[in-house]
Amino acid sequence: MVIWVLVQVFSCFGQYFCLHFEAFQLGMAPVYMAFLRYMGDDGEAKNYSYSLEVGGNGRKVIWQGVPRSIRDSHRKVRDSFDGLLIQRNMALFFSGGDRKELKLRVTGRIWKEQ
Repeated sequence: MVIWVLVQVFSCFGQYFCLHFEAFQLGMAPVYMAFLRYMGDDGEAKNYSYSLEVGGNGRKVIWQGVPRSIRDSHRKVRDSFDGLLIQRNMALFFSGGDRKELKLRVTGRIWKEQ
């Protein structure tokens, strides 16, 4: 069950990429997932790589991968776990404070493969 989804579109190298960040239930556990999709076909998507980073309290988690084509549904990408996956307790730890409010900062970069 998806709880919420945040989508942001970026232009990079004259191409468009779509960052997805969503909350959903994995079994009984709430989790968050971030991943990048390329607005083009799968063959072109393989020309790029990306990394996403989230952290706090002196720790961080980094995901590196190849963006999936926008032609793959976000559900297909999510269900394959092809992205940065963060359990709720870790997300709250990264958020600091009283561990009741989610304050995550996800940063990343995109580069073209040679």
